[in-house]
Amino acid sequence: MKIKRILALLGALLLLAMYASTLIFSLIDSPQAQNLLTASIVCTVIFPILLYGYALVYRVTRPSSDDESNRSADTPDKKQTDSK
Repeated sequence: MKIKRILALLGALLLLAMYASTLIFSLIDSPQAQNLLTASIVCTVIFPILLYGYALVYRVTRPSSDDESNRSADTPDKKQTDSK
């Protein structure tokens, strides 16, 4: 559980850094500023979408804890089969 909090905090800090860089690149007057601003805006939009997609795929592909408890209830114990 602690690792989830650390990863969530790192994700939030990464988003804040991307927002700050977008603001800074929009205020800079240099030839590369336009390219950096475009890249920053794209990253600010694409990274959260990718992270959401990864989380969704992970949630769908892993077995839930309810499924595991139902499986163990459906399968007989060794002790019960040995005693017959």
